[in-house]
Amino acid sequence: MRSIRMCIGFRLQATSCKQFGVNLKSRISFAKHHVADIRLTAYGLLLTALLLSTSSFSQTRDSLDIKIGQMILMGIPYAKVDTIILDEVRKGNVGSIILFEKNIPKKASVFADLKKIIWTYQEAAPSPIFVSIDQEGGKVNRLKEKYGFTRSITARATGKSKSLDSARFYAQATAATLAGLGFNVNFAPCVDVAVEPTNPVIVKSERSYSPNEDTVAIMAGEFVKQHRKYGIVTVLKHFPGHGSSTTDSHFGIADVTKSWTPRELKPYKALLDSGLVDGVMSCHIVNRELDNAGLPGTLSAEMLNGMLRKNLGYDGVVFSDDMQMEAITKQYGLDESIKMAILAGVDILCFANNVPGSQKVSPQRIFSVIRDAVTNGQISAQRIDESYQRIKKLKRKMDLTSTDYEAQFKKAQLKQRLTAMQLKAAQEEIKLLKESGGKKKKKKRSKE
Repeated sequence: MRSIRMCIGFRLQATSCKQFGVNLKSRISFAKHHVADIRLTAYGLLLTALLLSTSSFSQTRDSLDIKIGQMILMGIPYAKVDTIILDEVRKGNVGSIILFEKNIPKKASVFADLKKIIWTYQEAAPSPIFVSIDQEGGKVNRLKEKYGFTRSITARATGKSKSLDSARFYAQATAATLAGLGFNVNFAPCVDVAVEPTNPVIVKSERSYSPNEDTVAIMAGEFVKQHRKYGIVTVLKHFPGHGSSTTDSHFGIADVTKSWTPRELKPYKALLDSGLVDGVMSCHIVNRELDNAGLPGTLSAEMLNGMLRKNLGYDGVVFSDDMQMEAITKQYGLDESIKMAILAGVDILCFANNVPGSQKVSPQRIFSVIRDAVTNGQISAQRIDESYQRIKKLKRKMDLTSTDYEAQFKKAQLKQRLTAMQLKAAQEEIKLLKESGGKKKKKKRSKE
């Protein structure tokens, strides 16, 4: 190990000296005694060169590219680091990721393994990314007790308790677990009011605290407070209310035109007035009373820019629900839904690649759709900047980054380009040393 460190030290010194024209003979003389060590590390250097190849970092990223990347949230396919998503995170094309139960390593070392996966993505990013999860508790619970994680209870069970003790205890346990693993966003609490008893996705799954909107607001507020103690961003869902539907938007249109009531907005208003809103998630419900065209909430400017931002006064980050749910994919194409969501007021688009039967979408495809829409004038650069400023503000608020993202990104990009240059120079030195060693051996054989 010591000789390998010496070899690496020589590589960096030799690179620096070569750049400034300093005589390398003394270093080459030293290195000839360590040719074997250099050969041992050659494969490692070449692998690193591939990971930090100039093709990934040599292209200059303008401000628009950086801002678009912050608007993209992607799911991870396996219970291990995915090299494709990792590369997109490294390039700044993905500003957020989400993990599901399928991403939890199913072994005794689950804590360490999951933490390592999250750390790898975070470490690769030019500036901190949102690492998110749906950890509501109860049935919507990715970090299950059977894997060794903290026990949780449903929102309904919490809402039925006679005091806030249960809400406080389980929320704090959840937040502490998330923080310890490296998560910084929890897509919870669910503030949908249990208006429709037969609702299959919210009420029957016990994801609503109560049919009473005041109880929902109180319980959700405690959930948010406990998460903030651990630096976890919470996201209220599903705006403008999914508790009155009779169908599941995962599998098609959920029309609440006749069943939705204004009291479903009360938890949002109460929590906004209390300063307890970090983020809001849109939902794909259709409500012709709120949008005359019958657009799903995620694609409706009347619901997001109108009701949420103008009427309720919310100017924070809006996350979309999964853009691959059938309520969106069955009615609108990928390109069109992305553009409509951004124009409606969505700041971060979620593509979890987790809905059964849905077509997988790559980060490059999403990025290209947004970039082309700006280039063609369908979306203004100002609109992209609005989302970027909201995202940056939230990251600063939650202490995820204290510096300007663009400056930090460009600094990291410059460092990565320099690293690639250093690796190339080091490879040349290795080649030179190998050639020198080979000539020496050849000369010895001729004497014999």
